[in-house]
Amino acid sequence: MARRTRKSSLSSALQRSFGALTRATLKAGSRALVEATRQATKQATKQLVRPARKRSAAARPRRAAAADPAAALTGIALGPAGARRYQLYKPKGARKSVPLPLLVMLHGCGQDAASFARSTRVPALAARAGFFVLFVEQDRIANPQACWNWYDTHSGRAFGEAALIIAAIDQVCALHAIDRARVAVAGLSAGASMAAWLGVRYPERFKAVAMHSGVAAGAAHSAASALRAMRGQGRLSPLADGLLLPPLLVIHGSADGVVAPRPTTAR
Repeated sequence: MARRTRKSSLSSALQRSFGALTRATLKAGSRALVEATRQATKQATKQLVRPARKRSAAARPRRAAAADPAAALTGIALGPAGARRYQLYKPKGARKSVPLPLLVMLHGCGQDAASFARSTRVPALAARAGFFVLFVEQDRIANPQACWNWYDTHSGRAFGEAALIIAAIDQVCALHAIDRARVAVAGLSAGASMAAWLGVRYPERFKAVAMHSGVAAGAAHSAASALRAMRGQGRLSPLADGLLLPPLLVIHGSADGVVAPRPTTAR
């Protein structure tokens, strides 16, 4: 009984920490990401959300929906960790004869594909620049807070979810004109940690990796070690010799009170 209570306590603490991380980074991190792309999407966004002279209350939801460059194509991917929903944004004018790049976006705790697309505004950027965007969604059955289980390597859930995301990428690549040699992945919070895992587990599949307020791959193997890693007390597992990793962009606030900005120690 004591062991069961301790495990539950650790899991609860982890859920609370991940939830706090997402809430904090959504306010600061999403604004930073939006600011970074604001200039590139200014003209496109202005045209998309230009207000009408007179607008009734019933017309307001249509204006919000019009902020996205196109309706998302929804689907379900199957993998070792089960099934996950996804949303794919296809740029207008895409032709089968011209494969385009793909950006994979992984949300944080408490989010889903649709809310992450709205908060980051990446679909508007994709419409302007001409690339596909894939938002893969964590299932609350797999994690009550909708966090990716990036830390759970002892049970294999982290590896199963990483393989499932790869399956979603393969599925959309088979159905659409996507250049498999130009696929990048970016994530926020728990999604950032999962993005890092993907870059380490499948380095040959990604052209680049971007992580915002996440934990390095290999810094945790369980709920307890994940809490330590978030405090900067974890130890990184060594990578295989000769492993060629894709370029990595790390965005992390210096005053982050949930995930320590300092790196963990290598073993």
